[in-house]
Amino acid sequence: MKLFLSSYRFGGHADAFVALTGRPAELAVIANASDAWPAAARASSLRSEFGPLRDLGYRPAELDLREYAGKPVEFERALEGFGAVWVRGGNTFVLRAQLARSGADEILSERVRNGSIVYGGYSAGACVAAPSLIGVEDADDPGEVRTATGTDAVWTGLGLVDFSIVPHLDSVLDEHSSSRATLRRLRADKIACHGLTDEQAIVIDEMGMRVLD
Repeated sequence: MKLFLSSYRFGGHADAFVALTGRPAELAVIANASDAWPAAARASSLRSEFGPLRDLGYRPAELDLREYAGKPVEFERALEGFGAVWVRGGNTFVLRAQLARSGADEILSERVRNGSIVYGGYSAGACVAAPSLIGVEDADDPGEVRTATGTDAVWTGLGLVDFSIVPHLDSVLDEHSSSRATLRRLRADKIACHGLTDEQAIVIDEMGMRVLD
């Protein structure tokens, strides 16, 4: 199982992501955490995502989970040919709902666990890898799920890791200045968690887990 989880894009560790994926090639980009945004803002954020990935040698292509709602077989077929997936930030609850609607949650989880795909994600893309999304509501509004997807929020994560992730520690991207308080609350409630600054990343591979500063 290979995962790269960060607070903002690659943090300071793009080389670690490339090392996980091997020689850069086709990369599936999942940008559905931004589905509650205005269409122009969503499109702009996707374009801005492709630049850094191309600079590393990847050939990124979006897999829009909205196109696979209720069509898990089609999503699995679309995923073929990709050795890695890159899941960008936005609203974690919206992302989780779209993963559930398309069946991508189970498909990706299985493929990550059997080692047939590398999972990279930042911010919402990292948070959703946890067992639970409790605490994420301090930064992301679960109410956006109904507007964006017509469904209710899902509070379970993908369970790819056994701890919660709190991104954007001491960052200008922490719009609600909530990350430190969330980390304290989770720890007080005995919920395993890791906080990440925008420069840090968590890497999981055959050698285990390590936090890169």
